[in-house]
Amino acid sequence: MDTAKLFGIILFGAIIALTMYVTYLASKRTTGTGDFYAAGRSLTGFQNGLAIAGDYLSAASFLGIAGLVALYGYDGFMYSIGWLMGYVIVLYIVAEPFRNSGNFTVADVISYRLKQRPVRTSAAVVTMAITMFYMISQLVGAGAIIHLLVGIPYEVSLIIVGVLMMIYVTLGGMLATSWVQIIKAVLLMSCMLIMLIFIAVLFKFNLSSLFGDVIDKNGMEFLTPGKLYTNPIDLLSLGLTLILGTAGLSHLLVRFFTVPTAQAARSSVVWGMVIIGSFYFVIAIIGFASASLVGEEAINAAGGGGNMAAPLLGQVLGGGAGTIGGEIFMAGISAVAFATIVAVVAGLVITGAGVFAHDIYTNVIKRGEVDQRKQFQVARITAFVIGVVSIILGILAKNFNVAQLVTYAFAVGASSNLPVIIFSIYWKRFNTPGAVAAMLTGTITSVILILLSPNIMGEAAIYPLSNPGIVSIPLGFIAAVVVTLMTKPEDNDKMYAEMSVRSHTGLGAE
Repeated sequence: MDTAKLFGIILFGAIIALTMYVTYLASKRTTGTGDFYAAGRSLTGFQNGLAIAGDYLSAASFLGIAGLVALYGYDGFMYSIGWLMGYVIVLYIVAEPFRNSGNFTVADVISYRLKQRPVRTSAAVVTMAITMFYMISQLVGAGAIIHLLVGIPYEVSLIIVGVLMMIYVTLGGMLATSWVQIIKAVLLMSCMLIMLIFIAVLFKFNLSSLFGDVIDKNGMEFLTPGKLYTNPIDLLSLGLTLILGTAGLSHLLVRFFTVPTAQAARSSVVWGMVIIGSFYFVIAIIGFASASLVGEEAINAAGGGGNMAAPLLGQVLGGGAGTIGGEIFMAGISAVAFATIVAVVAGLVITGAGVFAHDIYTNVIKRGEVDQRKQFQVARITAFVIGVVSIILGILAKNFNVAQLVTYAFAVGASSNLPVIIFSIYWKRFNTPGAVAAMLTGTITSVILILLSPNIMGEAAIYPLSNPGIVSIPLGFIAAVVVTLMTKPEDNDKMYAEMSVRSHTGLGAE
């Protein structure tokens, strides 16, 4: 076994051991549903900000955006700008009222003053669709990373990650998941800063030198729009999806239930934005450095739609292929990417499991009459099923770029969750038929257009754009408004008043 693989296995083992120990400690403190779903609302604003960053900075960000920037320049950079801007909407419109209005899931908020069963059922469909798209992107990144570094077959890599995420969730719940995400955020930012220092030294602390080299090797058009998205409408659709989708992602929104106060929720968003903003600035530099130092041919040769650009850059910065420094550096970056993936998929699994156990089983099937022990069992079984299905779909999506895959989850969130969350909190006339119509219209339209897009069907595509957002997002909002106005208002003025006071003041929120 060569040095790189041996060092990679040691690093992977160390990260797994550390996160397993954290999970073991968290399992001792996970005694009720509040601990399992919301970490007992025990995180500070700064801790939750780190956990938000850990959840948000997924394989799509670290591996996918670096690859897209390295291969497509300006168009790849647009991904990072869109994802960062999305948190502005979260900060000013969603974070505080959302945290104050619910307990464990997105459905707690949107069903507060509406009919429980149809709203919770529709919300579960939305969350599962988001979870599956997001999960697939992470597993694709995991398989590519482990296969490149250790040589384990792609399919076996997915199974390893699947088993780990189920252990984190079933034993430690949200508390363990949060601390795994915090550890991952610290590791990821440290790794990025080390890479940035190496790049800065190599180009003599001069960004102009970096971009000059990029232009020399790729042409001036590399820094202008059109290399990936030749259709400006496609680029507009992507921008809408990235900016609006963040506020509709179920697994990110539930992070606001882990803090004790509304002030802590706002604080966690600010800290998250600072960390995420710093990350996206650095990842763009890493992507352009990959274009300069690694090159398109080598990146494409590694497979996975450019997903290996960052690890390959690490290899170059450490001394190149075949050198001890290069191989060790690549192993270190790959291990951090692995930690990134494991943390994110754990958050996704607990969100999906929580939706089925808390919303569908407890509140729809059992109408709230079920003990905590049974709810735990259902959540754990659901976590296992989500893991198995995700592994199968991850194998089928082997050659997709993970950043492009994850935009599908953003499209579903922006088209279905976002309209309902906003109208539930701010529109008194909003009713149950409008909520159900918005969620189902947004989800079904998004999924159908994704399946009919060029990324899935190639030249036989029926829908011409790569992203459905420009069609599905307006349809979600229109469905909510039209169906609400065409159906009978609900007699819930008292509940709306209670929700309004609670969402804006925090009175009554646990």
